[in-house]
Amino acid sequence: MAVINLPFIGARFSRPHCLPQTSHSKPSFCTPHSSPSNPTKTLQLHPPKTTKHHTNLLHLAVQNGDNQLAMSIHASILKLQDNASYLFNALILAYFKLGLAGHAYKVFSSVNDPDVVTYTSMVSWFAKSNQEVEAVNFFFEMRRLGVQPNEYSFVAILTACGRVLDLELGCQVHSLAVKMGCVDDTYVSNAFMGFYSKCGCLDCVLKVFDEMPQRDISSWNTVISGLVKKYEYETALELFRDLLQADGIQVDRFTLSTVLTACSENAVILGGREVHAYALKFGLENNLSVGNALIGFYSKWGSIKDVVSLFDTMPVKDVITWTQMISVYMESGLVEVAEKVFDEMPERNCFSYNSLLQGFCQNGVPVRALCMFCRMMEEGVELDDFSLTIILNACGLLADKNVSEQIHGFVLKCGFGFTDRIESALIDMFSKCGRMNDAEEMFESLIQPSSIIWTSMICGYARNELPYKALSLFFEGQAEQHILIDEVVSTTVFGVCATLGFDRIGEQIHSNAFKLDLFHDIKVGNALIGMYSKCGNMTASIKVFNNMKRHDIVSWNSLMGGYIFHKQGDNALDLWEDMKRKNINPDSITTLLIISAYTHTASDMVNECYTFFHSMKTVYNIEPDSNHYASLVSVFGKWGLLEEAENIIMKMPYEPNPFIWKALLDNCRVHMNTVIGKKAAKEILAKKPNDPSSYILVSNLYSASGRWHCSETTREEMREKGFQKRPGKSWIIHENKVHSFYARDKSHARSKDIYSAIDILVLECLKAGYTPDTSFVLHEVEEHQKRDFLYYHSAKLAVTYGLLMTKGRMPVRVMKNILLCGDCHSFFKYVSIVSKREIHIRDASGFHCFANGECTCKG
Repeated sequence: MAVINLPFIGARFSRPHCLPQTSHSKPSFCTPHSSPSNPTKTLQLHPPKTTKHHTNLLHLAVQNGDNQLAMSIHASILKLQDNASYLFNALILAYFKLGLAGHAYKVFSSVNDPDVVTYTSMVSWFAKSNQEVEAVNFFFEMRRLGVQPNEYSFVAILTACGRVLDLELGCQVHSLAVKMGCVDDTYVSNAFMGFYSKCGCLDCVLKVFDEMPQRDISSWNTVISGLVKKYEYETALELFRDLLQADGIQVDRFTLSTVLTACSENAVILGGREVHAYALKFGLENNLSVGNALIGFYSKWGSIKDVVSLFDTMPVKDVITWTQMISVYMESGLVEVAEKVFDEMPERNCFSYNSLLQGFCQNGVPVRALCMFCRMMEEGVELDDFSLTIILNACGLLADKNVSEQIHGFVLKCGFGFTDRIESALIDMFSKCGRMNDAEEMFESLIQPSSIIWTSMICGYARNELPYKALSLFFEGQAEQHILIDEVVSTTVFGVCATLGFDRIGEQIHSNAFKLDLFHDIKVGNALIGMYSKCGNMTASIKVFNNMKRHDIVSWNSLMGGYIFHKQGDNALDLWEDMKRKNINPDSITTLLIISAYTHTASDMVNECYTFFHSMKTVYNIEPDSNHYASLVSVFGKWGLLEEAENIIMKMPYEPNPFIWKALLDNCRVHMNTVIGKKAAKEILAKKPNDPSSYILVSNLYSASGRWHCSETTREEMREKGFQKRPGKSWIIHENKVHSFYARDKSHARSKDIYSAIDILVLECLKAGYTPDTSFVLHEVEEHQKRDFLYYHSAKLAVTYGLLMTKGRMPVRVMKNILLCGDCHSFFKYVSIVSKREIHIRDASGFHCFANGECTCKG
């Protein structure tokens, strides 16, 4: 076919998308025979056979992407005696669909009297092509020339308004539609609901819906979808029930997919299963989007068997289906199965790889994530920002400085522009790999770091035990309005407050989060539960849990962990009974917490704990790991059943690690069983542990039994490995300031008063029956020196300062970064007697509340 050179191409317009001129003079090529006395004819209801032939050919050209055919038809149209406007409208639309926007625009410019269809085509196409300004200007031009918009015109202009979220213009369009009587049209009302939903105006959506004289399934879908987007899940489900009662309207795949999202997010488990039943009833169970939504629901609130059954019966699967299955298996800890599913995928994309990488990180195997990332490079898979952030996270989990430097170099060389997400991930990796200087250097080099980068830096400080710097940076960012208080910032600061025990700041952030309606994010509520429990306020923690609209397994675990942190094992087990009544399936962390709870029960419940341990695999399909065994050993050890605890270790299906033996050794020290303790110590040292705490525990056992030579040998081995004992630190919050103390610390401004007061306090406690436990102090030190070492431990200094500075009968609250030593524990019992005050100490294991000579831990 010969190329037709149209006279306007490249001749008159240098910018294909410029707005039309207001002049009414038009080039004559479009209507060569028209004149003021011979106007262009309007749209004909029954076009001649020849013109219908032209429209069919234009349709064929669009279908085949044939630009030359379209231009040939254009030339043929110009030769017609009767240039009907609908032909030019069809031509404009065809050029747009072929990507020839300049041609379409010039055809429009050549029409003498463009009608509503012509203008609507222009408005609609520019709106869909992300050229909203042009679309709006065409609509205004149409109104200025007196061309009355029709229903399709309103839908087209609303598309443009919705893309730029211009609520004011959309409201003006709505007013115009009301005046012209177009709002009674279902198609138009649906468009208005869609527009208001995009702008977040749920009230307007509901008002339009309520005033509609007739509704179709699109109307219901739009309002239900709008409710789900605004987290109004209960209302969305109520509306779905109303839809089921409506006459003549049947739900479709979009309805069921949206309602399943509401059920999933709102933990409406029975409702989700009912929706599954409706899918079967309406014959939509084999629909791809419904199937994917069902997998999403059951992966969150069902069993893995439900998800696998759905996956196996789906007749059609896409890359989303397969990728969801990878995530499901990864979340269940079935890493090998997830990788097998990945290998079986008929088609993979970047998202599939990302899901696998993320799963490796979630399951604590960052090395495999790095290996898979290398495979991505070899296979030439296109990376995105998320790929890089995941691999940076993997490096952070590996905590290897050398590997992090290599990946850092790769990110710099790979040509990716540094986005907020990547910069944030880099700072996060630096902080996890002990490169805080690099993190600070990068942060300070950024001209205007975004809120997410500020948040990463705050997290980095908190992660590296620099909570004061974390809070200082938070207040600085808030004062200078660099930080947007969102879900991530709130959860981060809650975590910092939990570390410090600074509940007053946490309460302020809680108030802000409530005002900003951040509690739709379940992570915010979960973080708040943890913050209050670690700050010693279980009442507030329980209240937050009860006020949450929905819970996930982390919510239950957070509350249960709070009970255990407060040594309230019976309350934790009651919560587990509540979970069972509500059919909440436990995860690995839940089962670990349940076993730990038996350590803090009021009575011996070892047999019940042992029964639960064995039910993990058979009932809940959770394989016990080394943490579960260590916790079980602690339960038996706590109740003095050391031989039974040793038998548990010997019968383990795999080689016990040092932490399991450490759990046994710790209880041997408490019960002074040197025979079993010696075996545990040998096992620990034989495995050459990489943490200093194991060596310290072994050394202390030897010291307590008077075997000073063995104790010193252990500490010498520890020094040879370059391990250093973590210095004990205690702090107390007074008048919104953190006052920190180390052993024999005299740096505090009121150290003279503190030391004078503690000497008096020790004398009073000695009179009340307190006996210093010097068994752990080095044997070559004189007895009076041993006592001095004990009397000025960091916790004693902090408590004494608290007694001096707090008035009345207020409890003294002190935080400590390591375990409370046996002597301090005994001392504070007597302090609670002589001072007639409650002493609350939070150490690495949880809370000790001393009152009237007793402690809540029963130790």
